[in-house]
Amino acid sequence: MASMIIKINHSKCIGCGKCVNACHQGAIELKDGKATLVSDDYCDGLGACIGDCPQGALTLEERKEDDNQAKVKVEKKEKKELRVPPLGGCPGMQSRIIERQSTKTIEVNQDQADLKVASQLTQWPVQLKLVPTSGVMWENANILIAADCTAFSLGSFHLDLLQGRKLVIACPKLDSDMEHQAEKLAEIIKNNDIKSVSVARMEVPCCRGIVTMVQKALEIAEKELDFTEYIIGIEGDIQQ
Repeated sequence: MASMIIKINHSKCIGCGKCVNACHQGAIELKDGKATLVSDDYCDGLGACIGDCPQGALTLEERKEDDNQAKVKVEKKEKKELRVPPLGGCPGMQSRIIERQSTKTIEVNQDQADLKVASQLTQWPVQLKLVPTSGVMWENANILIAADCTAFSLGSFHLDLLQGRKLVIACPKLDSDMEHQAEKLAEIIKNNDIKSVSVARMEVPCCRGIVTMVQKALEIAEKELDFTEYIIGIEGDIQQ
């Protein structure tokens, strides 16, 4: 048996990252400024990313499978496990159980019994599709563009990342119009006095698209700003 897999011509690739955003399986990442296939197992062979490449660097090629590989694919299909595969497929869609140690508690005295972490959110709305492109909220602002899942994964999100920043959230995997959103973000950056831009994303490959989107926005806006990228682990730690 054979299957179709994306083939990338590195001599044509300019590292624009459009294919990374277009791939819903997280099969493509930017490495050393070039689009690179993470693994054959991640690619669904549908070629949805091909039309987004402005250089024609992407094509589909047929690759032969051995009997064991073909058998595994058939079994996965029969069991309908392709949506959340245990080994292959998009890493961001794999089910995981995260064990927490219940013995880790915070000791407080009676006066602190009602102590809560105050929200650091200073504006509304926060969805990139909904935020205005101008206004007082953006004056001398430090902007945090965060992937949707980061705030739920990082317990200290408000104190470690959001404090002192204006928040914008988006999802590079589920939002189908990331190019349009990059243009909107560029308008915000270009038309307002923005001091810095930070990005918070999850460690899974498909989440890197939000970094590509922000970099594209900075390019369109033609502004050089302080830029910081935070990578959040699935277990709730800041990896980088």
